Amino acid sequence: MTKYIDQGKNDTRSGYGEAMTELGRTNPNVVALCADLIGSLKIQPFIDENPERFFQIGIAEANMMGIAAGLTIGGKIPFASTFANFATGRVYDQIRQSIAYSGKNVKICASHAGVTLGEDGATHQILEDIGMMKMLPGMTVINPCDFNQTKAATLAIAEHEGPVYLRFGRPKVANFTPVDQKFEIGKALMLSEGTDVTIIATGHLVWEALIAAERLEEQGISAEVINFHTIKPFDEEALLKSVEKTGCVVSAEEHNFLGGLGESVARTLTVHNPVPQEFVATQDTFGESGTPEQLMEKYGLNNKAIEKAVLKVLKRK
Repeated sequence: MTKYIDQGKNDTRSGYGEAMTELGRTNPNVVALCADLIGSLKIQPFIDENPERFFQIGIAEANMMGIAAGLTIGGKIPFASTFANFATGRVYDQIRQSIAYSGKNVKICASHAGVTLGEDGATHQILEDIGMMKMLPGMTVINPCDFNQTKAATLAIAEHEGPVYLRFGRPKVANFTPVDQKFEIGKALMLSEGTDVTIIATGHLVWEALIAAERLEEQGISAEVINFHTIKPFDEEALLKSVEKTGCVVSAEEHNFLGGLGESVARTLTVHNPVPQEFVATQDTFGESGTPEQLMEKYGLNNKAIEKAVLKVLKRK
């Protein structure tokens, strides 16, 4: 299998911040909005260089979405950023009515998603956001896996016409994708080819899937790992081509198994090629306070959980 090297752990939100600094220098139409979380979103350099293109909305996320929608009418490309829970659950009505319904070119950029938010606990650890956002007609949903890919995705969505939900996180995680990568929205990335099982992973679970694949190789099991950084539009071709070869699949995500990546996988398989599937995801539950590592272990969101799911799905082939 293909081996990947951790180039040094970094948080994905910093990838967003670095890309925003670059966009501030290269795209005069990009403007930034924030709901009182400048430090958490790593956008201070953008603000320092472009103070007239930044809008501090305060803890008024619904207003932020409405203002962002309005800014698009004047040709601006607003990047509206806050924590994932507040960027989706708190303002779903405003996103649906003011952004999605009219196809506004707003980029909703959400940090601190999933249980890896950690000690802030269940009220902040949204695990339903991918499902909520992918159900909105016309909404693009992206969940990159590391610092480099988050930076590349942020740059890419500035060129994309239409509403986007970009999801990233708080903890420092392995940074293993190429620095100079070209991010193609809606195109899954084959990371490691295999013949026995397909592992479809997104976000923080991609690196865990690669670790699991190495452990499985030691047991004589050949796992194919695909990075589905884009949840919607969903790359059906990549999934179907892989399972045609392997005959079974494990989906892995830091999200509820209801409504997330796994359900997009299941829907595609049901329509085109039903094969056994196992889900690595939270099981219809809220999170709790703890370190990211403790929570990933408790809720079965790590390489050990992926390995276990693979062994289970292989018995169903």
